Amino acid sequence: MAADLQILGRAVKAAQYRQHRTLDSRLASVGSTLAQWDALRAVARTPGASARELAAATFQTEQAFGTLAGRLATQGLLERRPGHGRRIEHHLTAQGERVLTAGHAIADEVLAECFGALSDAERDTLLGLLRKIEQ
Repeated sequence: MAADLQILGRAVKAAQYRQHRTLDSRLASVGSTLAQWDALRAVARTPGASARELAAATFQTEQAFGTLAGRLATQGLLERRPGHGRRIEHHLTAQGERVLTAGHAIADEVLAECFGALSDAERDTLLGLLRKIEQ
């Protein structure tokens, strides 16, 4: 029997909500939120990226990312530098690197808990299915 699509969609959302809520609460111990840590992670993956690129990478609007980047710069975690034309490039500071690294350790713990009920094969299957939907 095929799963009800609304129930399936809600189950995906519930799992994501639990993961995000737990990450957000534990990242507070290193002075970050999930949104801030995700932004730092995106900048680390693509140093010098524009706000437009980073907004897309973090599932935000450009305006929301710009506000977040401003807060991160004020906290000394991120530098915004002039690029070509009107482009503003984003780079992590040393403090931003430290928060990002601490956040990685927290994320590893939280995700191990969230996916701990699944075997390695089930995790591989889930990842494959999610990537199939994403395409």
